[in-house]
Amino acid sequence: MIKILIILLQLIFFIAVSPFISGVITKIKNNARMRKGQSVFQPYCNLVKLFSKGEVISETSSWIFKAAPFIVISSSLGAALLIPVFIFSGQTYYIGDFLALIFILALGRFFLALAALDTASAFGGMGSSREMFISSLVEPAACLVVFSVSLQFGSTNIASFSGMHPVSISSLVASFALFLVAIAETSRIPVDNQETHLELTMVHEAMVLEYSGKRLALIEMSSYIKQMIWFFLIAQIIFPIAVPCSINTAQIIPWCLWYLARIFMIAGAVALAEVSVAKMRLFRVADFLSFAFVLAIIATICAILGV
Repeated sequence: MIKILIILLQLIFFIAVSPFISGVITKIKNNARMRKGQSVFQPYCNLVKLFSKGEVISETSSWIFKAAPFIVISSSLGAALLIPVFIFSGQTYYIGDFLALIFILALGRFFLALAALDTASAFGGMGSSREMFISSLVEPAACLVVFSVSLQFGSTNIASFSGMHPVSISSLVASFALFLVAIAETSRIPVDNQETHLELTMVHEAMVLEYSGKRLALIEMSSYIKQMIWFFLIAQIIFPIAVPCSINTAQIIPWCLWYLARIFMIAGAVALAEVSVAKMRLFRVADFLSFAFVLAIIATICAILGV
């Protein structure tokens, strides 16, 4: 019973906090542009509004279009259970493989791309093809980062590098490569732009253009959770902290506060990166992610050399 409550607590934590992180990123971007901008709580308002609205579903769509949002949110929540926030023991903690996390998130991306094609929309097909093109470049770089991390910590299990550990050159380079991967995975500039609805620049927005109401809210919530997961992985490599041995107030409060502080530091870096560079053309994204792949190779070489 206690284990079930801990799992529910972790899921509630991700659902409750992840929209706030997106709101903080937007607020920092607006302040950097000398604008007042929206409140940091705007993502919550958007979710409430979407959950209260009805849905318009294309007559040409099949069960894939209707089921995809539930598969997407399930994959994100399943990946969130592999992250040690309140789960510090048990099977979920020790089966939290880094590669498994990448493939679980890829499952949601695959079904979202299928759903975009399912409506026979020109925008959906364009967004799906672009998303698959980008993911074919992202996943090799992400897997090579996992390999470099496994060489340093002796395992691809997330638990192996979730505790206190020395920060080496290998981990610094790997975290920067993972930072570039996270930008692509979370659909941010220079790879994608979440704020645009121009047909020539849309990638993720083109795939969800046919969604509305509750299903669109599930997709948005999934993107918030996935973003928080990637930020944690970067933060834990570059800003390590000892994982609490058990659930007690004396250990869990400092852990959660430092956990959130690290996430907000990564979020601030992402926001500043977005306002500092311009959106790339689609075929220039290959150069951007190739640079992430090269950094992952450098991190692997550094790990082999022990530096």
